[in-house]
Parts: sequence; structure tokens; C-alpha cells
Amino acid sequence: MLTVVILTYNESIHIERCIRSVQAPNVRVVIVDSFSTDDTCNLACTLGADVYKNKWVNHAVQFNWALDNCNIDTPWIMRLDADETVSHELMEELQSRLNSFDTAVTGLQVKRKVKFMGQWIKYGDYYPIWLLRVFRRGYGKSELRWMDEHIKVSSGDVVNLDNDITDENLNSLTWWTEKHNNYATREAVDLLNNIYNFFDYDDIKPKFFGRQLERKRWLKKKYAQLPLFFRPVIYFNYRYFIKVGFLDGRKGFIWHFLQGFWYRFLVDAKIYDIYRMAGKDKNEIKNVLKEIYKIDVGGSNG
Repeated sequence: MLTVVILTYNESIHIERCIRSVQAPNVRVVIVDSFSTDDTCNLACTLGADVYKNKWVNHAVQFNWALDNCNIDTPWIMRLDADETVSHELMEELQSRLNSFDTAVTGLQVKRKVKFMGQWIKYGDYYPIWLLRVFRRGYGKSELRWMDEHIKVSSGDVVNLDNDITDENLNSLTWWTEKHNNYATREAVDLLNNIYNFFDYDDIKPKFFGRQLERKRWLKKKYAQLPLFFRPVIYFNYRYFIKVGFLDGRKGFIWHFLQGFWYRFLVDAKIYDIYRMAGKDKNEIKNVLKEIYKIDVGGSNG
């Protein structure tokens, strides 16, 4: 009925929790691992998952590799991150509804609930986040983006499910900031691509009156046109004051400040640094990204 695809690299702290959340009749779990050095793969095998290994490029390339190489034959496929879990209610909903959808329905959206330092982030425009995570085999694939990639269906209707997945990373704040430092590089490439068109993304088109993701993509295009360093200030104030992120308390302040301001400011600082080294010349920027940031934007990324 359903295959759940999970991408991993050194996820021993999360993988058992993740797999157990989707264990149910007629559910196959596929792990695509990027050559972990911990016991992620052993734990996954012990829990009955099928483990494959493939060299890492980015999330989009890895997920699409899974679709092409993991012998998936179930009617439906779900993407799940290793630090996410599926609620009991969502698994029951999937079990009861997947076989009843009209054939015109090819994609299903779920709500993502984010927990930070053990606390649910309810405010700041952070819940619900609607994500297309379940799709009919043959109709979905990941956008080939360096950052903020999502599942795109080639045709058909997308409907919303009623229940949640939970994103709760159990690593330290130091780990979190190091991860977001890497994310900031990829986000900088994404924003620079809006200007220089390094590659043509086959992505979800921005649309103000579309689904939540389409609207966010439209807003991101507008965000990219704002001045460096000014835009993270605007974004943080929107989230924390206008969308009442302050109601999330002390842990919420840490989250909204780091994720909504510090991270966005770091993205702008990296863009500024790239311009400092390369000017505004497209070829020089490509050289800096390749030599300094180890990202080759000479062509398609996948």
C-alpha cells in the first residue's frame, strides 16, 4: 500500500523513533543512507527497513535516486525526514483512506508540527505548515533545488489530510547552528539563482492565491528583491510581533530569533561575502561558489 522513504546520514539518535512511527501493515520502509559512520544502518535493518546506500549530493538528488533505484512498487510513496515522526492519528488516517481516494488524486498534504528544545512552536506563522509528502507512484518527484526542495506532482489533484507529522531534532544547539550554517550557503545559492539563473529549476511555480507553498514561493521572490540585511529584520519582526511568535515563550524566542533572524542574516552575509570576492559578474560568482563553497553551479544540479 505505502512505501516510506527516509534519507539518512548518522541518524542513530532519531532513526528508531522515526521507523517505529510508521510501522503498520502493508507499509514498507526504505532507507537511503549516505554512508553513515554510526549504527544508523544496523538499527534500521533490525527494525525491518530495506537499506540502500548512495553518495550524497543534496536532498533532491538523493530522494529522486531512491524513486529510481529502490524497487518501489506500492501505489503510494511517502517522504519522511529521519528526525520526523508520523502521528498515530496520521498513520490510522493513511491506513483507512489511501485505497479510497479517487484516481484523480495524486498528492496528499500533511501538517508539520515543529518542536524545538522539546516545545511545540505554535506561533510565528509556523503552524500549520502544509507539505506534500504522500503521492502516487509515478506522479511525484522532488524539485531539483539546492534548498527548500519539495515534492511536485506531474498532474492530478492535491488534497489535505487531517493529521500531523512532527519535526523534532534531538541534537544539541551547537549541532543545529552548524547545520544551519550549511543551509545558509545553499539558501544563498538559491537566492542568487533568482538573479543569475545558474540553472532552471523544474519547480513549483510561485502563486499568491495558490496553495500555501505556492504562496510562500511568491513571497520568497519578493523577499529576494529586498536589500541585504534589511530583509531579515523585516522577516523577524513579521514573525515575532505581527504573527505573535512571542507567545511561544523563552524557547520560542530562541527559535524565532535564530531561525527567523540569525539564519536569514547569515544568508545575506554570505551573499555579501560572495559579492566582495567576485563582484556582480556571473562567471566570477560561479567560480567563488565552486572554489570556496564547494557548490558547482555550472549546470543542472541533478
